[in-house]
Amino acid sequence: MDVDLLEGAAAGELMERVRPSRLLHLAWYAVPGEYWTSGENLRWLEASLRLVRAFAAVRGERATLAGTCAEYEWSRSRYREDEAPLRPATLYGASKLALGQVAETYASAEGFSLAVGRIFFTYGPGEPEGRLLPSIVRPLLEGRRAATTDGSPVRDFLHAADVADALVALLHSDVTGPVNIASGEGVAVRELVALAAEAAGRPELVDYGALPPRPDEPAELVADVRRLREVVGWRPSLPLAEGVARTVDELRARLLSRTTGY
Repeated sequence: MDVDLLEGAAAGELMERVRPSRLLHLAWYAVPGEYWTSGENLRWLEASLRLVRAFAAVRGERATLAGTCAEYEWSRSRYREDEAPLRPATLYGASKLALGQVAETYASAEGFSLAVGRIFFTYGPGEPEGRLLPSIVRPLLEGRRAATTDGSPVRDFLHAADVADALVALLHSDVTGPVNIASGEGVAVRELVALAAEAAGRPELVDYGALPPRPDEPAELVADVRRLREVVGWRPSLPLAEGVARTVDELRARLLSRTTGY
């Protein structure tokens, strides 16, 4: 069933029709390069709160919302849910933080269980063209040079399939509050790009350092995942090299379908 959650009555109508006991809410505005500052974040904050209220109205029992590592103040190398300061630098991060805080308080008052999965850096099949791996892999597959930064920042990458699995595990647990959704392993962006270039078969076409680093980009963003592993009981199953290879295969198939029409 498809509904537009931005339409005022849609959430209530959906909940009345389905009357779910559990809710996993991922929908948000996520256009690459725009979502950090877009006013659409406020529309999705409003829509998400309507959805949570509608869920409570039909006596839903357990909800899990998608949060983000952008809720944290990016001032350290590793982030633990109960220690890292919450001071988002973007409208996207502020909106996600507001959603989680308001929804948690509301859930407690209404008597249902709620958790927020703070997702770190996701990659995988189906990524929009403006994201990191498609922007590197597509020119390589076309035999063109791919410009990138020096790739020195360290990030916590998790394949989309593992992100989905972790969120489902969180939904079916009884853990409440924020939980980091990540691998817990720091990987330099350069290493991720190198794995993708090898999978594409053209590592010699990558121009590291051809693009300047982004201003104010933190050197390291890695999650503390003890809560995810020890309390929720979840660990990733897909090694980075395999996940990147799968992503490149999907991008290759996507490019082939565009050029052949099949």
